[in-house]
Amino acid sequence: MHITLLCVGKLREDFLRLAQTEYVKRLQPYARLEIVEVREEVLPPAGEKGAVEMVLKKEGERLLQKIPDKSFTVALDRKGVMLTSGEFAGLLQNLGIQGQSRLCFIIGGSAGLAETVLSNASMRLSFSRFTFPHQLMRIILLEQLYRAFKIIRGEKYHR
Repeated sequence: MHITLLCVGKLREDFLRLAQTEYVKRLQPYARLEIVEVREEVLPPAGEKGAVEMVLKKEGERLLQKIPDKSFTVALDRKGVMLTSGEFAGLLQNLGIQGQSRLCFIIGGSAGLAETVLSNASMRLSFSRFTFPHQLMRIILLEQLYRAFKIIRGEKYHR
């Protein structure tokens, strides 16, 4: 399986980069993983009319250009469907059984994702009704991907 994480912005903190490196290493036996970052727009001061929409539009255009062809796209969205870790593993397994070998997970920036990105996604997935920083969400997603592959293979996952 080939998985692309399509992310707005770069990881700024050393501890997040270290966590990403660790999970990328752990995922190597299970999938080919590619992390693609697009430039994050600076959010203007609150109250500027239409500013957030403009940021979302610009970031959305960049994201849509980077989605790999023939990918099953999963937009991370607080309003998306919530799954347990087991259900998430089942989703990945079923996609593989159906011959879907390319997955693309899309993580928006500080303002979220443009409606154009959300409406073009194959699925909207929520990890919680909480709002997480988009940089931390990348690590949470990597951990859940690793956990899912361990579940699929029936391997023990250290708790």
